[in-house]
Amino acid sequence: MTDHRIKKHPILPVPEREEIEFYWQGQPLKALKGETIAAALFANGIQVFGHHQKDGSPLGIFCANGQCSQCMVIADGRPLKSCMELVTEKMQVEPNDGNPVLPEVKSAPKLRPIPEIAIPVLIIGGGPAGLSAAIELGKLGVEVILVDDKHRLGGKLVLQTHRFFGSAEAVYAGTRGIDIATRLETEVKKLPSVQIWTQTTCLAVYSDKKVGVLLNGKKYVLVTPQVLLVATGAREKFLAFKGNTLPGVYGAGAFQTLVNRDLVRPAEKLFIIGGGNVGLIAGYHALQAGIGVVGLVEALPQCGGYKVHKDKLVRMGVPIYTSHTILSANGEEKVESVTIAQVDERFRPIPGTEQSFACDAVLVAVGLDPVNEFYQKALEFGVTAFVAGDAEEIAEASAAIFSGKIKGLEIALALGLPVAEVPAEWYQTGEILKSKPGNIFEEDLPDVESGVIPILHCNQEIPCNPCSALCPQGLIVVDKQDIRSIPRFVGNNYCCKACEKCVAGCPGLAITLVDYRTNPDKPIVSIPYEFSREMLNLSDRVTILDTEGTELGEAEVLNIHAFKGNDRTLVVQVEASREIASRIAGIKIQPVSITQPMRQYVDHVADDTIICRCEHVTAGEIRALIRQGYHDINEIKTVTRAAMGACGAKTCASLIRRLFAEEGVPANQVIDPYKRPIFIEVPLGVFAGESGEEEAE
Repeated sequence: MTDHRIKKHPILPVPEREEIEFYWQGQPLKALKGETIAAALFANGIQVFGHHQKDGSPLGIFCANGQCSQCMVIADGRPLKSCMELVTEKMQVEPNDGNPVLPEVKSAPKLRPIPEIAIPVLIIGGGPAGLSAAIELGKLGVEVILVDDKHRLGGKLVLQTHRFFGSAEAVYAGTRGIDIATRLETEVKKLPSVQIWTQTTCLAVYSDKKVGVLLNGKKYVLVTPQVLLVATGAREKFLAFKGNTLPGVYGAGAFQTLVNRDLVRPAEKLFIIGGGNVGLIAGYHALQAGIGVVGLVEALPQCGGYKVHKDKLVRMGVPIYTSHTILSANGEEKVESVTIAQVDERFRPIPGTEQSFACDAVLVAVGLDPVNEFYQKALEFGVTAFVAGDAEEIAEASAAIFSGKIKGLEIALALGLPVAEVPAEWYQTGEILKSKPGNIFEEDLPDVESGVIPILHCNQEIPCNPCSALCPQGLIVVDKQDIRSIPRFVGNNYCCKACEKCVAGCPGLAITLVDYRTNPDKPIVSIPYEFSREMLNLSDRVTILDTEGTELGEAEVLNIHAFKGNDRTLVVQVEASREIASRIAGIKIQPVSITQPMRQYVDHVADDTIICRCEHVTAGEIRALIRQGYHDINEIKTVTRAAMGACGAKTCASLIRRLFAEEGVPANQVIDPYKRPIFIEVPLGVFAGESGEEEAE
């Protein structure tokens, strides 16, 4: 089978790891020790993990976060979520075709009492917010249990290869997400009062103020905290379109997990749905991993993410279709193409505008919802509880880091510790970091054409200031009172010494440097570059583009270099004419052939669209019941099994509500489904203690 592993990456190290052997349908395959079953299967080119019990349709990975069961396989006779389980030597893995057959039980298991633990603070979630809060509390000597369901701490930070925006002074702005995760994890592990439980999932908050926890994925424990902090992040929204359950349709988090954590290439040609920061960043990560990005659609007239993220994609050759939507993902056993169409002002597809594109993956990035169920239950049952990060309000990771820091001090105060009140300026900084993208201004290009000039291709108000900290002469200025302001170059054409630190260090790759000193008619332009060094050679002719992705012509590569402290960003120097030098913002990476539409679009059928991924209930089935007068989603559950699957209605409930709206039923007449008391599926024997051999520490 073809090896789909990423062997070299411009940002991520590719470590040497021990090979082990496992079996897929009796055939021996190679895996790497410490990787998940899903990653091992993808590395071997296997994307269909089973077939649905209702209609026999193929199933593959979707969330890679343990929230659904699309990636279920039978491993050594047991049904397991392949995205959450590590592959082991000689493991026998089979596809989950239909309902799994449960392993035979020959005798009653030995049951044990449920361990109970009391702790001052329980933090659910080891991402940026949870880690920051744990660090603040650990510094004060507060006993904390930090729970996270992954194999390592960091949350989505471990998937982010780009540098972060925000404040260089407050939240590591200018540092890559993967490196921030390592810093926070290293710091929290030094604190003796903080216990860390990885591969551990919070299951429920109960009315007796106890929290049910699945320790190490095997043992059930009850924790009674004095204070509960919910820092569980966000889950991705789903989208209803024909073919949305085909293998090759991924949530953005799943795609980034496979590419940036597991270092496997899940696609050759990717199409992206959604122009927020998540979709834009995922497209950039795909290009870095050597995956072609065919295009990106956004239903709104403009992308909702940072303009610098959008600009990075377009100037690398990725077309962005605003006021467009997906009609269908097409294929039999997996994605083979995608069909899109332009939408009108009411977001309805316009007949005659349909286009289809060849691709083998569709990435869905249409927004996030807070994972705040535990916080809501805690408040309902009178538990002293706090919420931080995306579980409180969807924002960037820099905001989550600072949010966790604030909550750590607030919790210390709630425990009665002798600490000072949270400084007022912290709350102000926190609000700035949570800001949505602001005004966009016309790009202000300098009219000076002598000496050395940094060109700031950053013309949107966003919270970010690393460029001001990078300039050793203080020539780039961002308002210290409000870092959302546009950066300004305050020197003259002879002040800049061409150190290129701003070029290599800008998180948005939005600064170039024009040097007129050697030849004013053909100045040298320094451009940031975060792709494989082998893709460029000296004397190559490259296509250069402006901020909006417009081709400016070709230029010769004079130099490619890195320098100490540039954090893996190369600087490429090209020679260009005076007329276009200041407009150059990037180098085209992707050939046009990848982005061309097919000659004919592939038709779609709206009522065939799957709304409930878990139970494969279609829009047509649910519409029929709505038209019969059903207004209670719980009643719809009893007829169709929609919202009764493994994900616990986490993905389909909002889509069912949308169907009600389309059918003209007011939202206040719709009864939402009851929330499950248990967050994920757990074998009943675990609650009885059948698998725990050791008491929880």
